[in-house]
Amino acid sequence: MKYLRKGIRFINIKISQLINLFINITHKMKDNQVLFLSDVRENLGGNLKVMYDYIDDKKYIKVVALKKDRRDKRSIKEKIRLIKLLSTSKYILLDDFSNSISTMLVRKNQEIVQLWHGPGAFKKFGFSRKDKKSNFLTKYSDHRNYTKAIVTSPKIEWCFKEGFGMKKGVVKATGYPRMDCFFDKKYVDGIKNDFYKEYPELKNKKIILFAPTYRGVSLPKATYDFDKLDLDKLYKELHKEYAFIIKWHPAVYNNIQRGLITGYDLSKYKDFFYDFSNYRDINNLLLVCDSMITDYSSVIFDYVLLNKPVYYFAYDLELYEEDRGLYYPFKDYVYGSVSKNTNELIKDIKEAKMMNKERKKFMDTFMISCDGNSTKKTFDFIFKE
Repeated sequence: MKYLRKGIRFINIKISQLINLFINITHKMKDNQVLFLSDVRENLGGNLKVMYDYIDDKKYIKVVALKKDRRDKRSIKEKIRLIKLLSTSKYILLDDFSNSISTMLVRKNQEIVQLWHGPGAFKKFGFSRKDKKSNFLTKYSDHRNYTKAIVTSPKIEWCFKEGFGMKKGVVKATGYPRMDCFFDKKYVDGIKNDFYKEYPELKNKKIILFAPTYRGVSLPKATYDFDKLDLDKLYKELHKEYAFIIKWHPAVYNNIQRGLITGYDLSKYKDFFYDFSNYRDINNLLLVCDSMITDYSSVIFDYVLLNKPVYYFAYDLELYEEDRGLYYPFKDYVYGSVSKNTNELIKDIKEAKMMNKERKKFMDTFMISCDGNSTKKTFDFIFKE
């Protein structure tokens, strides 16, 4: 059955490539058309949204092709539309992996730009991972075909070149467009005001954001060890002074929504625990929170720009480093306290250490190109260089 599915997928890829080839021959490429592509977004967000808003409507034709989840299937009509857009767009921008890009027939002088959603360089991905099994479909399931990619610091350009397998492509440290808003005080104040209008009950609380990454070898199997966090202890020790906002990784949240895994029952903690997983973009939550709990999530790169306490709940550190692999030792990513159980975590939250020396080292290594001007630098890199 497994080989039958792979055979069907191979046939579907070849049919798509034949349609792709036909359109390449019969249609001219539009030099001013920009395609914004995502297989994991229902609406534009992140770097894609910022670049979409920045690009001049009078000079460029902007088109969008999105789907909410990688597992969702496009209809035949939607597939043909996408193949045509891939064939005729001079510029294709994406911020995550897309099978459509790895299987397409790239035209001469076409620009396929990876505006990768995760800043910094944390968990190994793409060609850097050694746990990926090779088979006859491997070349259609990787990060090939990118001509350009952006990163947040010159010191980590090598990680993205390796992960994306970009031997000929160009990786440049422009910083991330979606982070420019962190440097805009008017924007930050507006987000906070809007948030507290919607959630006035949180205004006099110290907000803790809990934003871990997923466990599992692939997004469809993404999960979390829910029993590792003792909700009763957290509530007892912290509920009078704090509010605890949970933001699951989108893959974990999708699997909870699909009934594939069972998350926390928060019904008896209504004045303390809040599930904000349906917020597609986490930036607003980073701005309003007073501190954050995470583990191996790339959200620590965004968060360092805000100069607030962070706590690492890394109960499975040794196993995670061995199974997934990190670009640098975990100690190089730490600019906050590390705990492995709920008691240690509660202690860290109450102490709220800043670790300024480690914070500066982290910033200089991973985020030095984020300066509030990344949108312009990214635009110039894609469209002028």
